[in-house]
Formats: sequence, C-alpha cells, structure tokens
Amino acid sequence: MLKLAWRNIWRNSRRTILTVLAIAFATSILQFFVSIQLKSYDAATKSAIALTLGQLQVQKKGYLEKPQIRATIEDPLSLESKIKSLDRVEHTSIRSIGFALISSEKRSYGLQVIGIMPEKEKLVSSVSGLIKKGEYLDSTSTNDCVIGEILAKNLKVDIGDEVTILGQGKDGSLAASVATIRGIFDSGTKDFDRVTMFIPYKTFQDVFSMQNSAHSIVVMGMRLKDLEQIQSKIEELLKNETNLVSLRWDQLMPGLKQSIELDMSAGWIFYLTLVLIVTFSIVNTFLMSVLERSREFGIMLAIGARTPRIMGMVVIESILLTLVGIFLGVLIGSGVITYFSIHGFTVPGAEEIAKLWNLPIRIYPELTIRVILTAPLMILTTTFIGVMYPVLKILWLKPLEAMRAT
Repeated sequence: MLKLAWRNIWRNSRRTILTVLAIAFATSILQFFVSIQLKSYDAATKSAIALTLGQLQVQKKGYLEKPQIRATIEDPLSLESKIKSLDRVEHTSIRSIGFALISSEKRSYGLQVIGIMPEKEKLVSSVSGLIKKGEYLDSTSTNDCVIGEILAKNLKVDIGDEVTILGQGKDGSLAASVATIRGIFDSGTKDFDRVTMFIPYKTFQDVFSMQNSAHSIVVMGMRLKDLEQIQSKIEELLKNETNLVSLRWDQLMPGLKQSIELDMSAGWIFYLTLVLIVTFSIVNTFLMSVLERSREFGIMLAIGARTPRIMGMVVIESILLTLVGIFLGVLIGSGVITYFSIHGFTVPGAEEIAKLWNLPIRIYPELTIRVILTAPLMILTTTFIGVMYPVLKILWLKPLEAMRAT
C-alpha cells in the first residue's frame, strides 16, 4: 500500500511539487514566527523580572494591592537567610519601599524611594548595569542615591548635586534627609525612570524609622521553570507566618501575563489562517486526484477491491505528501532559525518600541522541541480532517457509473 501510494502521488508531478512547496513554505514560516513569538515573550518576562520585579517576592499579605509603609516583614534578615538556604534558590535581596517628596533647588516631585543592599541587589536587579552617568551604590554608600534619567531631567540635577527627601516614617514621624546623587540610570521604561530612587538600605531604615523590618524579600531561582517548586518550599517555610505571602512574577505583574496571552491568541489566529490556506491546497489536490481516478477506482471496485481499502490508500497518499512537505519545511525553518539564533536580526523602526518596553533591540530566535513540533502537528491535524471530504467521495462511488467516467 505504501509503495502504491507513493507512486500515485507522483502521477501528476507538477501538482505534487507545488503542493509540497506550499506545505514546506507554511511549515517554515510557522516555525520561524512561533520561535520569534516565544522568544519575545521570554525576553519581555526576563526584562520585567530583571529590572526590579524578581522571579518571586515575599511580602506582607495585602501589600501588593495597598502598599503601605506599615505593612512590613519583621526580622527580614532571618527569613531571608532561611529562604537563601532552600534548594534551587540562587540569590535573595531585601528591600524597603517608601513614598516621598524629593526636591532640588528648582523643582519638587513625588516618587518611590527604595532602600537596597547594593551588593545583593546587583544579583537580583539589572539597574546596576543601566547606569548612564556616575556610579551605582556600594557598601560604602551612606547618603548617596541613584535616580532615573527622566527624574534627573525633571529636577534639573546632575551627578554630585544634593536633593532633599521628605516623607513619613513607619511610626508616623517625619522622614527627612539630604542625599547626594551618585548615579543616574536609564532603564528604557519611562514611567520607572520618572519616579524611582534607590538609597542604601541602612539609610532608608534610619530615615523612615523602619527599625528591624522591611517590605519585601526578592528571590531569584537558578531557572525560571523551577519557580513553582521554589514557591511551594517558601510557602512551607511561611506556614507559621500567616500574615506573609509569596508571589510569583505573574502574580506581581498580572498585566504582563495577560498581554502575553492576548498576543499569543492573536498569533494563533494568524497561524491557523495560514494552515487552513495550505489545507485547502492539499484538499484540492486530492479532490482533483479522486475525480481524475474515478474510472480507475470503479474498475478496482468491480474486480473486488473493498471501498475501505481504496479510501485507506488515498489517506496514506495524503499523509505521505504532507510528510514530504513538512520534512522539507522543517529543514528550511530550522536552518533559518539556527542562523538567526547566532547572528540575530532587527526589525526596522522597532527600536523605539523595544526601548519603551525595556526589550532587546536585536532578536535571537531559539530552536526548541515546541518550535519544531507545533507547525507539523497543526498541518498534519488539519490535513487529516480536510482530506476526509475527497476520501468520502470514494464511498459514494458506484462501479458502473465510475467506469463510464472520462
């Protein structure tokens, strides 16, 4: 049956070649776009995590919905030490967060002040690598601060200038301090650069009367796919701390996950449309084949061939033709993805959008099992369903009428 089916699909070689090329084109295009889409989601997630979010955070229950300076974690150093000792946890850092009015000689703005441990923060955040002017904080910093580039422009300050911080401490007292600008960063995210200041953790504790408390513990695992396992271990650790919760990045920033899901849905509509076009091409090929071979099928039925056997042969022909096209498409698509995974490529005019969302300008698609299998499985499934129509036409053939067909 295989040998006979293989010979049959090459009866009209021109039509077969065109169909194979259409399948190959669709497969390679699907592979390439799926790899780009998945890689862009991965890049967006990593960028969001790397900036300040972290893979996971431990906070007081309700702090995410209503961030208040009194919603703190007591004895955070002890809890951080326990979390750091957990399997698959790579880095941790403690943060204290407050809201204050910052003033220069000319202007004043409201912003978010984040107290950090510089050496630990470098391991969980990418801000230290985004310094555009000056330097990042270090263990010797006391009254220094690092601010966003847009905030610096709004305040009309530069490296070495002093700014005044006015806010409210945890105990309700006035939080006031003078900080010297040590570094200015450019994250590419305007909203973040406009309202963010980093100061040393100890300075924050003193200014905002935090005593022995903090607002979050940031956790980074060895691999993103280990996150659920890490979270379950942290929750086990927090079972006696009923007022504390552990939140993954997608819980901390649900909008990012929803955006990815929405974009993925739009992408699948495009992919399905492309696959359906190719499927119609395959169905047309076999519908023509069945109509052209009606006389042949009529003779086969007249001499005793069973209808299911003839139908099975046509199904095998369609599968063989599709597999040839898919194999060729996978080779082409994998080759293109491998090339660009090494050299990368840029989309003209997308630089500003990439910068706005803190994404890399150059894209490096990745060849994975999911990328390789998605297109072939979609095309095989739709082809098998679509080819049922020409196959069922054989079921309605009557030997005498079919033999008279021209």
